[in-house]
This record gives sequence, C-alpha cells and structure tokens, in this order.
Amino acid sequence: MKIHEYQAKAILKKYGVPIQDGVAIKDMNGFDAAINSLQAKGINQYVVKSQIHAGGRGKGKVYNPNNRNELILDFGVKFTTDVEKAREYAGKMLGNLLITHQTGPDGKIVQTLFIAEGLDYSREVYIGILLDRRVGKNVIMVSTEGGVEIEKVAAETPEKIIKEWVDPAIGFQSFQAKRLAFELGLSGEVNKNFISFIKILYKAYEDSDASLLEVNPMAILNDNRIVALDAKITLDDNAMYRHPDYPALRDTNEEDPLEVEASKHNLNYVKLDGNVGCMVNGAGLAMATMDIIKLAGGEPANFLDVGGGASQETVENGFRIILSDPKVKAILVNIFGGIVRCDRVAGGIIEAAKNMHINVPLVVRLEGTNAELAQNMLGQSGLNIISAKGFKDAAEKVTEELKQN
Repeated sequence: MKIHEYQAKAILKKYGVPIQDGVAIKDMNGFDAAINSLQAKGINQYVVKSQIHAGGRGKGKVYNPNNRNELILDFGVKFTTDVEKAREYAGKMLGNLLITHQTGPDGKIVQTLFIAEGLDYSREVYIGILLDRRVGKNVIMVSTEGGVEIEKVAAETPEKIIKEWVDPAIGFQSFQAKRLAFELGLSGEVNKNFISFIKILYKAYEDSDASLLEVNPMAILNDNRIVALDAKITLDDNAMYRHPDYPALRDTNEEDPLEVEASKHNLNYVKLDGNVGCMVNGAGLAMATMDIIKLAGGEPANFLDVGGGASQETVENGFRIILSDPKVKAILVNIFGGIVRCDRVAGGIIEAAKNMHINVPLVVRLEGTNAELAQNMLGQSGLNIISAKGFKDAAEKVTEELKQN
C-alpha cells in the first residue's frame, strides 16, 4: 500500500528519524492553522508540497482539470518566505491536475497539501531501502545524486549508486553505516550524523514492515544536521494485521477505481494499458498469460488473479471489473484446475456469461481436473464462448479475434 509523503514522515518521526516539519491540509480552510503551527515553532520559510502517489512533483505542472491547455502553476512543489504567496500556491494546487513524468498524461488531482518548513541546506543525498529478491537480503542504496530521478541515475551513471546488503541473521552493522558514509564522502560532524540517521532509518524500515523506504533527498543542512526532506514508503499489505492503524492511511482517491472495486471482492487486479482482459487463477500463471499474449501480438489490459476458488460469483465480479475498462476488446480466461475442478469453473463462466452482457470475444482455456468435461460444458452452453487447448492456442485465438473486431 502506497501512502503520502506526510504520512511517511509521520511514521519516520515516530522512530526518531529527523524530518522536515509540516502540516497536511485538505482544503484552504486549514491553511491559516498550518501556517500558525509552523510560525509557533519559529519557522518563517515555507514549502507548499502537493501530495499525490507519484514522484516528480517538484518538476510537474499544474493544469486546470477542465481545460488541460490552461497551465495554473509551473511546479507541484513551491518555496516561499511570504505567507500570502504560500496561500496563492496552495490555492492553485488544491483541486487542480498535477502531471509529472510518473503520472503520465492523465495526471492526478491534488486533494491534499503538505505545508512544510523551508530549510537551508548545502547538499542532497538519495537513500533507498528495499528487499533484493535475487539474494534474499535487504539492500540499502545511497547516491550523491540526491533530489533527481534515481531511475535516470541508474540508467546513465550506475556507478554513482552505492549498495550495501544486510544479512538478516545479524542485521545492519555499524561498519556498514560507516562504509556508506565513506563512499558518500562525508566527514566530521556530518559523517557522525549520517551514521546515526541511516541506523534509525533502517530500523524504521524493518519495524514498520515497509516493502520500500525512499528518502530523496536526504538534506545536509547548513548547520550540519541531517533531515529527510522528502519520504516515500510503501507498506507490505501482508503485514497489515500487525499494524491496525495502517488501513486508515489508505487513500483510495489515489488508486485506480477498478483496483479499489476489485479489492472489495478479494480479487488481485492491476490495470494495464492493453486491450486483452485477463482472468487467471494464480499469480505465476497470470504473469505467464500476459507474456504469451504479448508474444502472440496482443497487449494485456490487466493482471487479474481470481485465486484458487473461481466460483460463479468470483467469475462474475471478475468479468464486471474487466468489462468496466473501455479499452478491453477481448477476454482470455486461463484457469488451471488444481484446487478447483475445471467443470466447476466452466459452470461459473457459463452462469456469469448468461447473467452479464459480454459484448467482446471470450476465449477460455481450462486445463487440469475434469478439463474435458469442462470443454464439453462450454461447447454445449449455446453461448459464444471460444474454447482453446493450451497456452499458445489461447493466445493465438484471442489475438485473432482482436484482428477481426
């Protein structure tokens, strides 16, 4: 689960990580209270930061959502020492469309702002922590190229990314923190402060059950203090039971409506940009299905894993979500009957198809227990269902239907 910057900073603050202070607001009624809160702490420099689940806000552009040719503001993050200017920036961000390199042309409506303290700093550093699945260890990545797109750094100057893997048996060690500080060229008080910062940050990553923690940038202030100027955290959904406060952090306004709807029915759905709707049981089979569709010349419109029990209700919910995407021009159902028998799945597909208006070609490949019986059921249903045998046959049939329609 992705969360906003201000929420990520609240988590970091709980663990003692030094952060850029600020107040989140949902509308302009909260602006004065936010400014007063900062001024009470002696803060007289302000950064108005749009809050969306995408990077590149500082370089993004704010447009009128009703007229995308009308530029409202040049950036989604603005610094000022003037309260009225900050008010102007906030008014121009809230409710308008922010487009960054990560949102794509559709952009995101800004519904929350973080009114933060402006800080004077001399240097920016990138820090990222996540699991390296290739070696089964967490990896800490740092770079002197803080404040810029780390993907670009990785592609063009990978030598500028320093990595330190953490052995889960012994945890993050002091010598590793010192090595990272050395590789970043830090010395004196800054070196000492960084070592303390990275140790606390790693503890926050582990204890919060994050799957990703990114501080970009970590700022070295003019007085040698170190703070998280920005923060991005993705929380592990599988660990929610350990954190009863986490569900309240979810912002469904930032998620695709179809993905939100799918989650209500315990379906694993991710919207993609193609035109072939996919309904599969099992994440591995779903990935393979998307691959073979591409190899056959098609483009998957979604990842949809219905799980082990593909009942009529599950299939109906899956069809409804898939067909809610106007880009879908054909559907491929690819089910392996292991936990659930193929004839039961076929029955669910038939009943779901009778109850719904499926106006695009439907290709079904069922393999496993009672697969032959299932094929007969589909053939005798009187419905316009195209049966397929094998991966290749299914992918070829669905792409052929796309060409004809």
